[in-house]
Amino acid sequence: MKPLILILCTGNSCRSHLAEGLLRRALGDDFAVASAGSNPAGYVHPLAIKAMAEIGIDIAAHRSKHLNEFLDQQVETVITVCGNADQACPLFPGQMNRHHWGFDDPAHATGTEEEQMQVFRRVRDEIARVFQAYAAGRLDQRAS
Repeated sequence: MKPLILILCTGNSCRSHLAEGLLRRALGDDFAVASAGSNPAGYVHPLAIKAMAEIGIDIAAHRSKHLNEFLDQQVETVITVCGNADQACPLFPGQMNRHHWGFDDPAHATGTEEEQMQVFRRVRDEIARVFQAYAAGRLDQRAS
């Protein structure tokens, strides 16, 4: 069974989906990666989908999920990407690791669509740096 890495934020509409898509690409097929929220928005933000498409990652089929959907699954690692989710995060069966890396919420960006996209790109790129480093460490660990 592949280790399940669950990425949590409050709304599960932006940051956690950006991280999920980036981590899936970085880790390949050796891990299962999912995202959820403590208070799901019920949709994936269209600008998050657009920002990921710009770098060749399709998250259009992702859906906003509640973290309760994972309470009966063997979650090996939980990563929170916002402070509210970090505080609301329960323990999951089999959970061995927990990390918190907070990022700005691009859903709060204002201005024109292009100005909002600049925020989505910045947050996407910040998440990419952190999660690609994490993935490299996990892959190195697995290889040894």
